[in-house]
Amino acid sequence: MSESTNLQKVTVLGTGVLGSQIVMQAAYAGKDVVAYDIKQEFLDKLTERWEWMRGYYVAEVPEYTPEKFDAAIARITTSTVLAEAVGAADVVIEAVPEDLELKKSVWAQVGAAAPDHTILLTNSSSLLPSDFADATGHPDRFLALHFANMVWRCNTGEVMATPKTDPAVFERTVGFAEEINLVPIRILKETPGYVLNGLLIPWLEAAALLYVNGVANPADIDRDWTISTGAPGGPFQVYDVVGFNVVVAINASKAERTPEGDKFSEMLVERGISQGKAGLGDGVGFYEYENGVPVRPNPDWEL
Repeated sequence: MSESTNLQKVTVLGTGVLGSQIVMQAAYAGKDVVAYDIKQEFLDKLTERWEWMRGYYVAEVPEYTPEKFDAAIARITTSTVLAEAVGAADVVIEAVPEDLELKKSVWAQVGAAAPDHTILLTNSSSLLPSDFADATGHPDRFLALHFANMVWRCNTGEVMATPKTDPAVFERTVGFAEEINLVPIRILKETPGYVLNGLLIPWLEAAALLYVNGVANPADIDRDWTISTGAPGGPFQVYDVVGFNVVVAINASKAERTPEGDKFSEMLVERGISQGKAGLGDGVGFYEYENGVPVRPNPDWEL
């Protein structure tokens, strides 16, 4: 562990599947966290989200205690006012949808309201941080810290600078990642998708292509993959963990899109998102879940 970064006050923008995990990850590590979202109804869902997450912490976080988890919840406050949410932040972590213009708009507001010392971090899954760094007004303090889903267990933190990022800010971000119990992965050259998604997305797209072209059902594709390779899960289980909303947003943000990719997104919206069955967070996606464990394939997706 490096020396203390003195980065205590954290604001997370967006409280969806991954944003809420980031909030808890920081709070459980002892940080004071403000969870921001655009509607109070989104923030009202966090109480239920904490209890969903608690089940995983009990099973998968060795040092878990009920008292420590409750103390983490007590360190979390919420806000629907952006300027208020970032006004005292040492670190701002953005986890809003993968839309370049939206990110530019959000970061312009953050840059105008955050203190001069604040480190500005994006969790963007596929966009290049340098494409919206200037919108912050402080590109020297802006870079990426990318979290993996199920962050308490899959606790990598990919740290990636833009050409304008101050190297000292990069190093403090590495230290901050360690403080919130991440394993920092230094990305030495800016690239879409970092290392994780640079490997993961082509694999997921190959699985989607097989399904869209009518080759096999999701459960059979997963079964073939897991039995043949010994992997713990298949691509459609990963789609459920990531969440359909994130997948659709990533597909929409691509410079080069394919008819198959667009068709898959349409199916995710029609059969999943619009039905409230958008993955593990809803309890139903390509699989039906009980206590976070897949118990059967969702018949809605059978060819």
